This record gives sequence, structure tokens and C-alpha cells, in this order.
Amino acid sequence: MAREYAFRFCFVYFALWSAATQVLGGLTMTPFGTLPALGPHWPMRGITEWIGTHLFGVAATFVPGNSADTLFYWVQTFWIFCVALVAAAIWVRLKPDTAGRTFKIFLRFALAAQMFYFGMAKIIPTQFVPPALTTLVQPIGNAPLSTLLWIFMGASLPYQIFTGLAEVLAGLLLIWPRTATIGALIALVDMIQVFALNMAYDVGLKQISFHFIVMALLLVAWRPEPRRWRAQIAVGLYLLAMFTLLQVRQWHAPEGPAHPRSALYGIWDIEELSIDGDVHPAVLNDYDRRWRRAIFDFPGRMAFQRTDDSLARYDVSIDEGERRLTLMKGATWKAPFTFERPADDQLILNGTMDGHAIRMRLSLVGLDAFPLLNSRFRWVRPPD
Repeated sequence: MAREYAFRFCFVYFALWSAATQVLGGLTMTPFGTLPALGPHWPMRGITEWIGTHLFGVAATFVPGNSADTLFYWVQTFWIFCVALVAAAIWVRLKPDTAGRTFKIFLRFALAAQMFYFGMAKIIPTQFVPPALTTLVQPIGNAPLSTLLWIFMGASLPYQIFTGLAEVLAGLLLIWPRTATIGALIALVDMIQVFALNMAYDVGLKQISFHFIVMALLLVAWRPEPRRWRAQIAVGLYLLAMFTLLQVRQWHAPEGPAHPRSALYGIWDIEELSIDGDVHPAVLNDYDRRWRRAIFDFPGRMAFQRTDDSLARYDVSIDEGERRLTLMKGATWKAPFTFERPADDQLILNGTMDGHAIRMRLSLVGLDAFPLLNSRFRWVRPPD
């Protein structure tokens, strides 16, 4: 009886949890899109917010973002858990198990799809992109733990691809019944590492990675039935193809890793700054926030780094033919400039900002000055 109850609980719980989260989208991928997670939509969203308000006395409202560990998701997980407890108790009294094989197949493909998703995002490195130019000039002590993890992963393409291959391998083995157990074991190891990183670096995917660990453990415990394996492999390969297509599109997206560089790409030290004819050198001190650098990375965006290392970010439009650029912020604010390039590593900006005449003389910082971008594997490594 206990085993039957546990099975039914897992069935109901993971069916509801998968529908509420990104797992649903992973199972319904097409070249044209996928189904959204149902958790942020009616009726699941209403249930979560009502329980948060009336049971816990908290505002468990849904806030779009990149964290799946917000108060909203913790309350959602709680009520799904409670529903599964009750539903399993009712189900176990109604009829014998007729859905065991279906549930095992569902778990295999749900986990395989997520392995393909996260794995392909590392093989085609869109999850952890190389450090942006603004990242290179900011003190490491200013980075929160999660940003530090993204820098650590994005700085080493070979390691990122290696971890992605391990995840895709787990997914491929999961889709064939005969190798599903070893695939679940590899997925278990992969997800334990991911869960540890999410916990240690405070990444907002703790719940999701923990659920993947439980799914892998269940698949290790259950021996799959090797029937109709050709159809299952075909479905699995289709999902892999869809996630590959997704990451190729992400790679070529306007802000993806393959994005075109800004026409003035680089980190530029401000050698001289004059405002209304008065020269203001970028002197380091504790009491002002003068500009120290100009950074052009992505098309359409730039940033000034102040002497306290904070950043002033702007939208920018650059016309190379006319040698003009316009800084923009908000709907109406603009600052027009002209620019000159006396040499490849020299830049002069002339313009107006907030009614003041601005002139800047800048020099390009060579990226070979950053060890993070130039440290590579060496068999023979001298001491530091």
C-alpha cells in the first residue's frame, strides 16, 4: 500500500509541477514556439497568490524574471505538494495502478528534454557568455555570487562545453529504454553538481535543479520496460533537434554571443575631458564621480565608467559615415556628438550634454591587458 501511495503521489506531484514550470515547454517544443509554463497563468497563478495571502499572510505575487526561487514559486510548490498528498490518497483507493509505464516514460522524456535544453545552451554557449567589456573593468568585489559564477563559466569555453556534453549525453541515454538507467545516473551526477553550484552561488534555480535530482533518482530506482523503443528514440531525437535550433537562434539573436560589435568597440580610457572649455582630468578620489572610461560593446549601447567604478549606461546610435553618435536615455533625452579617429587606438568626441559643451580625448585599452581573456591551458605551467 505504501509503495502504491508513493507512486501515485509522485505521479500527481510531478504532473502538476511540470505543468507549472518550464518542463511543460521542454516537452512541447516546435520550430515555431512552445507552450508556456502554466504556473504564472490562470488558474494556477490565482491559487498561488490566494494561498500566499490567506494561509501564509505574504504577498506571493508573480514577478517576471530569471529566478525560480521567489516567494511565488515556494508557495506554488507547497500547494502542489499538498494537492498531490490528497489526490494520491484518493487515487490509491479507487483502482489499481494503470499508469505506471506512462509515468516512467513521462519522467524520462521530461528529464531528457531539460538535459538537452541546458546541455545545448552550453555546447552552443548561450547560457554563459564570455565576460562583457563592462565586466572586465569592474572590481570583482562588486560582483554578487551569481554573477561570479556566470563569469567563471563564461570565461572557460572548453569547460562549459564539457559540462554541456555531459548533460546532452545523459539526455540521449534517457530516451532509449535500455540505456535509461545509466542516463539517469549521469543526469543525477550532472544535477547534483548544478544544485551544489546553485546553492553555493545563490542562483535562482535551486528548486528546479533539486526536482531534477529527484526525477533522476526515481528513474534509477525504476527499471524501464524496453517496448516500442524506436518511437521513443525518434521523439527524443526530435526534442534534441528542437533545443539545438533554439540555441542556434539564441546564438544569432541581437544580444546573443554572435552579435555584431559596436562600430567603436572597445574599452576607451578618457585621457582628457573638458566641460565648457575647462579641463577635468579623471583623477581618482573619494568625493566625485567623474568619468574614467567609455565602453562600447553591443550595438546600440554604451557605458561610461566613473572614477568610483560605477557605470552610467546609455543607448547610443552611431553613424560611421557621418562620424556622429547620439547618446539617448528615456524617451526624450539626447546628447549629440561627433567623433574623430586620428588613429585606430585614438578617439575624440565633441558634443553637448545637458547644455554643456563636452570634449573627450580617449585611448583604446588593448584586450591583451586582461589576463582573464588571455589565460589558457598549459601542460607546463610556471609558478605565479
